Parts: sequence; structure tokens; C-alpha cells
Amino acid sequence: MKYGRFKFLKIRIDQGVAFVTIDNPPMNLLNMELIGEFNRLQRKIAKDDDVRVVVFDSADPDFFIAHFDVSFLAVLPDEPPPKPDILTGMHPVCEAFRTMPKISIAKIEGIARGGGSEFVLALDMRFGAIGKAIVGQPEIVVGIIPGGGGTQRLPRLMGRSRAMEAIIGGIDFPAELAEKYGYINRAFPPDELNSYVEDLAYRIASFPAESIAIAKRAVLTALEQPLVEGLLEEMYLFGQSCALPAAKERMNWFLQRDGQTRESELDQSGLLTEFKKWRSEH
Repeated sequence: MKYGRFKFLKIRIDQGVAFVTIDNPPMNLLNMELIGEFNRLQRKIAKDDDVRVVVFDSADPDFFIAHFDVSFLAVLPDEPPPKPDILTGMHPVCEAFRTMPKISIAKIEGIARGGGSEFVLALDMRFGAIGKAIVGQPEIVVGIIPGGGGTQRLPRLMGRSRAMEAIIGGIDFPAELAEKYGYINRAFPPDELNSYVEDLAYRIASFPAESIAIAKRAVLTALEQPLVEGLLEEMYLFGQSCALPAAKERMNWFLQRDGQTRESELDQSGLLTEFKKWRSEH
């Protein structure tokens, strides 16, 4: 599938991974045009069987996504609108990435505040560069609250009290503190971030697409259903995964190579490499 005619996104597909670089000078402001391109991108990726993982980074060394365009918000009507019954704006885009049967990762090496923070919060994983990455929800500083999912996603990640600190304090979180609070997955020295994210993306992309989709669906269930209902759903999805032809092939290969022995279990580091080599030969 071709990914041309994007103005603010540079896209490269390699080994099942879509590497997407955000490039909207002068500081990667999240405006309606960029949201439109994110929306078009998610539609194409959802239909692309060759893509299993999406990795977002930025062409700007200082900004991942600065924040949402305040000039758009400042001219909204003085009379607040009624409570909506459908998601609009950036919400459908963020929900598309959150729920699609593919994995999305943010590699953050600059600032991701406001709407930029909310965009990465909707992705499956976030990794930041120590000394460079900053995330935060500073909307309270200009008298408003996050409107792109920040008030809903942060409490689910870091708990009520820390979310209050982030949203009502309106403070910046450097990478190491963001990791400690659960805002991002992990913080790395800048020279280690790229290799880790790429290795992880390629590793995930080497797994069966159906298995990735089922695993993601099971994890999302934990946030959407009570425990017992979630366990029942997991049992159902586990059964589906065990019936996959790709899973049968991998499990049989594992047993045939004596993977379930004491010696092999103590040395699993090369298992995936061995399987890929075996698969290429058969």
C-alpha cells in the first residue's frame, strides 16, 4: 500500500513496521490539518495487512507535538455547547489507534504537551529520551482543562492523585519522572532510545498478526469490564489464539526443538531468532 500525499507525516514501511515522522513546522503544533492527516493515516494502516506496528517520532528535535492550536480554541463561541452524544474532533482518531488490532508506539525525544500528550496517551506504548522528552497537560494555565482525553487516560495510567497533580498542577514531567508516574513506559538515554524502540517494534511485527490483535483485545478488556467478565473474555480469546494455524506451527516447532526442557528454558534469548531462521528455510 502506498503512503504518498501526506504533507505533515513522513512514512516509511519496513518489515511490518510503519515509521511515521511528524513534521509540521515551526513546532509541530497539533492543528486540524494534522489531525486530519492522522485520521487518514489510521484508515490506511487499518487496511494494510503488511503493517502490524506503528512507531511515531518527530522531525523536530525540540518538539514531538507542542500542543493543540490555542488560536482555534480562543475563537470558540462564548456560549458552551450542550453535552455531546458522539465523539468528535481528535477523539475518533485517538480511539482508532487505541482500538485498532495493531500496536502503536510513541518515541518521544522532545516536548509533548496538551493535545500532543493526549495523542501519545492514546497510543499503546510511550518511550522517552532522558534529558529531552517532556510530557504534560498545562491547559489549566490558560484556564481550561484537557479536552482530548487527558482527564480520562491519565487516571487510568497513574491513579487519581497523580493525575490530579498532572492536570490541576499543570506541570511538566521529564522522562524519568514520567516513567516513575506511569505516564510513559520507560525512559532511556538518548543514544539508547532509538535502538530499543526499533528492536521492540520489529520483534512485535514478527509475531502473527492475529495473535497481536487478540492479545491487544484481551488487554483492553481489562479497562472496560469488571474482573470476572474480563476473565471470561480472556478465556474465550485464549481459546481463539490456541486455534490459530500460526500458533499451532510455533508451538509444535517449540516442542520439536526441545524448547520445554530445563536447559532450553534457561536460555531463551535466541528463541525468536531461531524460529525466524527455521521459518525462512521452510
